[in-house]
Amino acid sequence: MAPVRTTGAVVAATAAISISMAVFTYFLLFKKTTLPLLPNKKRKPRNGVVDAIGNTPLIRINSLSEATGCEILGKCEFLNPGGSVKDRVAVKIIEEALESGDLAPGGVVTEGSAGSTAISLATVAPAFGCRCHVVIPDDAAIEKSQILEALGATVERVRPVSITHKDHYVNIARRRAVEANELAAKNKKASQVDGKDRDQMDGCPPDQEKENTGFSSLCNGGFFADQFENLANFRAHYEGTGPEIWEQTGGVLDAFVAAAGTGGTVAGVSKFLQEKSPRIKCFLIDPPGSGLFNKVTRGVMYTKEEAEGRRLKNPFDTITEGIGINRLTKNFMMAKLDGAFRGTDKEAVEMSRFLMKNDGLFLGSSSAMNCVGAVRVAKALGPGHTIVTILCDSGMRHLSKFYDAKYLSQYGLTPTASGLEFMSTK
Repeated sequence: MAPVRTTGAVVAATAAISISMAVFTYFLLFKKTTLPLLPNKKRKPRNGVVDAIGNTPLIRINSLSEATGCEILGKCEFLNPGGSVKDRVAVKIIEEALESGDLAPGGVVTEGSAGSTAISLATVAPAFGCRCHVVIPDDAAIEKSQILEALGATVERVRPVSITHKDHYVNIARRRAVEANELAAKNKKASQVDGKDRDQMDGCPPDQEKENTGFSSLCNGGFFADQFENLANFRAHYEGTGPEIWEQTGGVLDAFVAAAGTGGTVAGVSKFLQEKSPRIKCFLIDPPGSGLFNKVTRGVMYTKEEAEGRRLKNPFDTITEGIGINRLTKNFMMAKLDGAFRGTDKEAVEMSRFLMKNDGLFLGSSSAMNCVGAVRVAKALGPGHTIVTILCDSGMRHLSKFYDAKYLSQYGLTPTASGLEFMSTK
């Protein structure tokens, strides 16, 4: 058989293929290894626990983003040293109080709190040389009290009553600060009479320890943090959280949504963002029993039916903690809101399980409600928008209620959804 003759066309084709393969190999191997590497920046250690607060990551919540067609981003405030967004507030309150002289070094910070603010105050107070005394409602998750005690705070658990009652936990906390100041003045006077110099930084005289066991180590006076009305709360977010969100998104966001308890977060962030760009829409997500939804959408705190005396005796009949309120605080009045949405307990519970299953996010009740709000906003605006919310704290301090199957079943809140079908469009 005669040998096959190689034509010029075949040679040219073969050469072309060889060249193409060589170019492909060059880019695949050589070029891949010579891509410029990101600079290896050396980060300086932060100066103590206080300096570690803030500058939390902003993450894409993949499952919600893919389901809605929007970019839904969550600010991971649960990564603060004290485990919540309230770390920012605690630092700001104590710094301003020390600067103004309202809080003396070695004094006691008192607060009435459902948990997170108290934990943050107890976390950062020692860094400022201060102590913490907390009054907490006894229906708050027990692990919050346990955390507070482990942090060295003095804890009073009291029954929930109306804010107008003298024994509401906030009002008791206010009285405790007055008592601490009276005790400090008494000790100072006694010291002057005796002609002795006493160091009150670490405790009271033995005889007074017996009379004032609650303040045995808090004789340098007290300061009521007053997170609901103290505008240091608002400033913590106006000067910190808001600017961080703006920087992390490069100013490319369409909406912000969050629930309100004291109102500091939603007020500080919304005011800052709308000052930067009025096109950014800011919304409230409100839990059951709270009057803020009515205030934002209708201009009144209560509906006609509620005003006629048909409101529940316990308006905070909700499983969520730290959000929802039936009065206007100084902090909330600083908010710049374009609207509000209602969320339900069932939606918050289902959302927390959905995010844990699909994103590995183990979130607390207020964080879950915020994500309910983010989906509400996404449905209202439509696909293609960027929405930011706050992931306030993790589920670690919500185990005995929000993540307890037996507790949930008592209120018909056992999670059953397999996807996001639990989200209504209202």
